[in-house]
Amino acid sequence: MKRSRLIRSLKSTGCVLIRHGGSHDWYQNPSTKVSQPVPRHREIADTLAKHILKMLQ
Repeated sequence: MKRSRLIRSLKSTGCVLIRHGGSHDWYQNPSTKVSQPVPRHREIADTLAKHILKMLQ
């Protein structure tokens, strides 16, 4: 999955960018207070993308 598509999906569910890390950006769901790192690679493995979306929804 492209990183831009994953970020678009996260923002549509209400997630916000918390901070920039060295090789990851951290996104948080404000309603559940759960945060997850999102790698800064152009392509993210589908299994990892599904896991990130599952944890933040």
